[in-house]
Amino acid sequence: MKLLLLSDKECSSLWDYYTPGKLKGYDLILSCGDLKPDYLSFIVTMANVPLLYVHGNHDTKYANTPPEGCTNIDDKLFIYKGLRILGLGGSPNYGGVPPYQYSEREMRRRIARLSLKLKWSGGADIVLTHAPAAGYGDGKDYAHRGFECFNELMDKYKPKVFVHGHVHLNYGHNIPRELQRDDTRIINAYEKYEIEV
Repeated sequence: MKLLLLSDKECSSLWDYYTPGKLKGYDLILSCGDLKPDYLSFIVTMANVPLLYVHGNHDTKYANTPPEGCTNIDDKLFIYKGLRILGLGGSPNYGGVPPYQYSEREMRRRIARLSLKLKWSGGADIVLTHAPAAGYGDGKDYAHRGFECFNELMDKYKPKVFVHGHVHLNYGHNIPRELQRDDTRIINAYEKYEIEV
């Protein structure tokens, strides 16, 4: 299955300079948040495949204008063609206000509320988040630190892929696009990236 991953920055080649057929061949699109709702609505229309998203820490506008034709999987385990996708949007709280900034304890509680679904389904193949896991592609600054509980989630359920955004690749020249943690492939979806699963 070919997946298109999106996060944090609208890709001009897929929007401003879009040409017909550019989104052909994808089976599923995943958004890690902080993208304009109009952009996601355009992408899902042109691709004509499902687009699943979680909220980024700046996505308060989604409350009044959610991306049309897209599916919010925040705090859900969504199954698509047998692929189990767990959605956990938002970032660590760095002095902002809810709804999309969380303390470590709050994120841990969100995961705990999904534990029965994860157990019944046998875990998750993909974890889709906005924030990274602590120590795996997170930033050194307070606003871009990762969640420790995401590491525990990976240890317990061993997803094949963990996809996040929040840390823009243009923040520095040595920010990795991909990392590995045991059997889990960790991917920063900044702007756009494609994978096969």
